[in-house]
Amino acid sequence: MYRSLAIACVLASSPALAEDVPTTLEALGERLFFDVNLSANRTQSCATCHDPERGFADPRGMASIGDDGESHGDRNAPSAAYAAFTPEFHKNADGIWTGGQFWDGRANRLEDQAGGPPLNPIEMGMADKAAVIARLLEDPIYTQAFPALFDGDVLSDPASGYTAMTDAIAAFERTDVFAPFDSKYDRFLLGEVELTREEDLGRVLFFSEQFTNCNLCHQLGTNAMDPQETFSNYEHHNIGVPENLALRALNGVKRGTVDVGLAAHPEMHGNPTLRGKFKTPTLRNVAVTGPYMHNGVFEDLRTVVLFYNQFNTTDPARRTNPETGKTFRMPAVPATLAFEELTHGPALDDQRVDAIVAFLKTLTDARYEHLLDAQ
Repeated sequence: MYRSLAIACVLASSPALAEDVPTTLEALGERLFFDVNLSANRTQSCATCHDPERGFADPRGMASIGDDGESHGDRNAPSAAYAAFTPEFHKNADGIWTGGQFWDGRANRLEDQAGGPPLNPIEMGMADKAAVIARLLEDPIYTQAFPALFDGDVLSDPASGYTAMTDAIAAFERTDVFAPFDSKYDRFLLGEVELTREEDLGRVLFFSEQFTNCNLCHQLGTNAMDPQETFSNYEHHNIGVPENLALRALNGVKRGTVDVGLAAHPEMHGNPTLRGKFKTPTLRNVAVTGPYMHNGVFEDLRTVVLFYNQFNTTDPARRTNPETGKTFRMPAVPATLAFEELTHGPALDDQRVDAIVAFLKTLTDARYEHLLDAQ
């Protein structure tokens, strides 16, 4: 279970003692990350949708429930684990938009991302920055910690106070708590454990462009043995994800409405060539952070691998979604489909599909490995 002094402070009802007051930016950020008082109804914190016991993702469903207890967004909450390794939004050497926080990269840095949910009406629902700062001023721990770590009057101005808050949260998100690099795969690289034959086959397949297209997008560096591989190049692509009809029925978004993804980024001005493109997520902890894709349309990790595999086969039986028993539905945005990347490599048989899934499970941080046993 995740425990820390900061969480104990959140739960404490006694007056603030000197030993309770965070003395580092990271510790202050930790306390803020778990503070439900920063939501309108005091029911939700950052940790609600980025649960530290579940890979810093939201295990509650396809899209997170808002502070009002009713609202649902139209996208799945991405894991906050390893998010600190995401580069700022930019166009890479190949001319592909890359990086940024959120599925569409609209927040350059962790600090920018941290400032979004408290003010989002279907998330934490606070009216404005001033309302958030008012909540901070209610807490004697914050009124001691912020002046000590920032300018003495930082909370007197909503803009500067809000920036200080997001700086602290981002500092916490950059700690090893979010990125321990201690999965079975990491221990394998250190020579501490051996992979099973199935896991090792999956590893070879994953990194071999001759047999799969996995590492075209899910490898950051050129060295397959990089001890800090995050399993994403952070590029934005349209991989043909179908509309999530179940989520649309839940959140009231009209069926057929297109989530334009990267085209909605403020700097993209609705560019039609970017419609349907989303940032490639890390595969760290992927086996325990479902449901999958930007809209949570798939429940099972094996289904995701089969979804990719459908682009490389002419066999109708291999194009069946096992969760529905029907053929995978058409891409929500077919015009910008990353066809070249998706069709790279031969079709996989069940043995190789299972091997890739087995390898992906080895990317689970040690603290979450017990969740694999529950599957």
